Amino acid sequence: MTAGTTITNGTTAEHELAALQREHGRPLFALLLRLCDGDRQRAEDLVQETLVRAWQHPEALRADAFESVRPWLLTVGRRLAIDARRARQARPPEVGDAILENARVCADHAERSAATLDVREAVKTLTPQHREVLVLVYFQGASVAEAAQALGIPPGTVKSRAYYALRALRRVLPGYAADLR
Repeated sequence: MTAGTTITNGTTAEHELAALQREHGRPLFALLLRLCDGDRQRAEDLVQETLVRAWQHPEALRADAFESVRPWLLTVGRRLAIDARRARQARPPEVGDAILENARVCADHAERSAATLDVREAVKTLTPQHREVLVLVYFQGASVAEAAQALGIPPGTVKSRAYYALRALRRVLPGYAADLR
């Protein structure tokens, strides 16, 4: 879309909207793809919603000879992405067939109990320093800062010990390695 053009009703509007999409669609999509964490479908939906907003607000697209409508489009797209993310976070996740198919299913209580015993035995093989970090962070739910304060060590040391403890557990529990990542 050239500077100074406006979107009007009818076939002209369709052509101008298509020109707008051709000129600014790629950068808009690239921004929205990053904001949607690589979810192409969501990014495409937001591009379409941004273009609908442009069609609904032709006054915002009137530009002087030296201005571009791209900053306006990128701002609208970014705000739509933020609103969509906030809306998803405010709602509980939907349970669909895909989620149920991907969920790990324990055959029964006995299998779960056996797995718990395996993990307990593996944790006993860790050094006391690694074990206390894992217990605080993973089993008691303490944050890195809380664990660091409780143990009297720097947060970086907590992170390092947790990393090496999990690495050691992966070696001791090879069948569970995928679950520990």
